[in-house]
Amino acid sequence: MGLLLPCNVVVREEANGTITVSFMDQEAVMQVVDNPDIQELGKEVKGLLLRVSNSLNSDD
Repeated sequence: MGLLLPCNVVVREEANGTITVSFMDQEAVMQVVDNPDIQELGKEVKGLLLRVSNSLNSDD
C-alpha cells in the first residue's frame, strides 16, 4: 500500500513562464489492487487532488 499511495506532485516552470502542477491518477493506480475498499480510497484521493487542482486554476 505504501508504494501505491504516495501522492507525488510535480511542479515545473514552462518556457513561457507559466507554472504546471501534475499528479498521478490515484484512482487508476489503485485499480491494480484487488480490494474494493482500496479502490474506493483511490477515488477519494483523486477527488481531493482534483479539488486542489481546481483551486490552483481558480482566479479567486
